[in-house]
Parts: sequence; C-alpha cells; structure tokens
Amino acid sequence: MAWNQPGGGNGGDKDPWGNRGGQAGPPDLDEALRKLQAMLGGLFKGGKSSGTPSAGGRGPGAPGLGLILVLAVLGWLAAGVYIVEPAEVGVVLRFGKYSHSTGSGPHWAPYFIDSVEKVNVEEVRNAEIGFRSASGSNAGVPHESLMLTKDENIIDIQFAVQYRVKDAPDFLFQVRDPEMTLRQATESAVREIVGKSNMDFVITEGREQVASRVKLLTQDILDRYKAGLQISAINMQSAQPPREVQEAFSDAVRAREDEQRKKNEARAYAADILPKARGEASAMKERAVAYKQRVETVARGESSRFLKVLEEYHKAPGVTRQRLYLDAMESVLSRSSKVLVDTEGGNNLMLLPLDKLISKSAGAATDTATGSGRDTTEEILRGLRQPNDRRSGRSRP
Repeated sequence: MAWNQPGGGNGGDKDPWGNRGGQAGPPDLDEALRKLQAMLGGLFKGGKSSGTPSAGGRGPGAPGLGLILVLAVLGWLAAGVYIVEPAEVGVVLRFGKYSHSTGSGPHWAPYFIDSVEKVNVEEVRNAEIGFRSASGSNAGVPHESLMLTKDENIIDIQFAVQYRVKDAPDFLFQVRDPEMTLRQATESAVREIVGKSNMDFVITEGREQVASRVKLLTQDILDRYKAGLQISAINMQSAQPPREVQEAFSDAVRAREDEQRKKNEARAYAADILPKARGEASAMKERAVAYKQRVETVARGESSRFLKVLEEYHKAPGVTRQRLYLDAMESVLSRSSKVLVDTEGGNNLMLLPLDKLISKSAGAATDTATGSGRDTTEEILRGLRQPNDRRSGRSRP
C-alpha cells in the first residue's frame, strides 16, 4: 500500500515528515542535523554514536581515519610533483626565499613549503623603443624617440631590442620589472650615444656603429643592475628628422646629393682631361728633345764639314773658292723656277719664266687634254730651238 494511502499501515495516514493525514508541515531540521552529527561522530571518534550502537561495541571510524590519512599523504606527495620544460628553468622558493634552481624534467618539492617559478630562458623576447607595433600601425612614442644630437638638432629615432633571460633568479628577484628596466636602460644608452654624435652621422653612415655602441652600453647597464637579461641584437628601425621639419630636411638632403653628383662629374671630367693633357705635354717634351738632338747633330755636322772645307781651302784656295761658288749657285738655281739661257756668240741673255709657263699650261689643260695644251708645249719647245737653228743655218718644221 502506498505511504499516503488512507487507513493503510501502522502509521495510518501519514506523510513523509511524520504528519498524519490532513496535517501538513515542514520537516524537522533539528532532528536531521542531530542524526548527521551522530553519524559523523561515530565515523571519526570510533565510539558508540548517540543513536543505535553498532555490533561488537566498536565504531566504524578507525579504518576510515587511516584511509583518510593515507589519501591525504598521497595527495600531498602528488601535489609536490612538477615538470620543467626543456626551454625552462625552475626556480624553487622555500618559505618565499630563493632556495635553488632546477633543470628540465620531473622534480618534486614539498607542497606548502616550497613553491616553483618557471622561467623560459630560450625564448627570444622583443622590446620596442620609440614606437609600438601592437596595433599594427607602428605608432610612434615621441617622448622616447625624440632625441638631441651633438650639433643641437632633434632626431626621431626608433630601436627594436631582442633579448632573452640568462639568469632566472636575477630576472625574478633583483629588479621589480626587468622589461621596463631594459626599455629605460636602452633609451638612456641611445640618448647618450646620439648626444655625442652629429645628426648626419646618425642618419647616414653611422647607423650600424650607433646600434653596436648602444648594445654594449645597454648590456653594461643591465649587468650592473643584475637584471638577468642578455641582449641578442639591437636594430635601428628608423632615424629621421621630426615630421615638422621633414620637408626642409629632404630639400637639404637633395641639395647635398646634387653637390655630391656635381663633384663626381667634375672628378670624372678631370680624370678624362688630365691624362690627355699629361700625354700631350709628354709628347711635346719628347718632340722638343728630338728637335734639340737633331739641331745639335746638324750643327755638329755643319761645323765639321766647314772645318774640313777650311782645311782644304788652306791647301788650295783657288780651287776651293771655285768649288764653293759652283756649289752655292747650284743650290740657289736648283730651287729657282726661272731659267737663264746664254747664247753662244752673242750678248743676249734669254730668261724663261717656267713658273708662269707651267701655270698657263695647267690652265690650258682644263680645256682639252690632247689639243691646245699640246700645241702650247710645242710652241715653247720651238721657241727654245729657234736660236740654235738660226745659228746653224737650218730650219725646222
């Protein structure tokens, strides 16, 4: 019969809370708590509970307490096991104080006594000076990037620093914020190096030198602070004047480039002209030396010949004088274009202007190659033969 069926069972019409039919009410919470307390007391104390005694006069709590203790010990031992990855170093703290460091692999540290901090010492981390690339727009940070150079110019310079952890305990405990310390140390080093350099040097040929010097100085600062960081590389992202004067600086750069281009053109022109001038000067010197040698040689030959003639003149003055006269006349008349013809038995001296006759003959040759030119030549030859023909009494056709 159902528990709430009227008239059924020993209890009559009762509900689950012990109320008889028609009498509704809440459960007796005090009674339920007393039953629960009695059950727990029997479990942990091992004695008889306030309720019904157990068989044999022993409580069921003794084996349960031992099991609980064993499970608690096993849980405490298991809670102390930790694993360090190959790229990590485990830093063990005992009651909050540094104890020792552990390498990769499984390790155990007593729970509630030791705590472990794991630090990745192989990861290459990045720090940005003068800009932030988190948003993808490389937004500038003016209070970090604007710096004063030695020649009192302002330059906008940005650096990217790559570093890793070289000493895990120092990284965790020596400085409050190692990454912020790195950023501030790098900014300080950059300001010192840039403040000792001229603007043109930093922007143009000195970029690599500036980055190298900044790396050395920043690492020295971090070592003095015992930050536990090792800088792998420092790269200069950009170095340029501020945006407000960018256009004027670009004009100055273009002017400087034009100046350099003109200088290069001038050097090329000089490199082309100077060798030619040196060659011509050398050739003129060689010609002068050759002319000098020729003149000296001719002069020595003439003087030697004169001395030979003088020696012969002393031996035979008359013959030598006649010979000199004939040689002189031959030399003079050989270069003359006129011919003098002396006729035998008469006092007439015929002059033949061969230069004019030759020029006339050349002009007549343009008219005809075999006609009038030949006649002119025959007339000239006939005129030369006529005196001899008259003298001998013969006539020629």
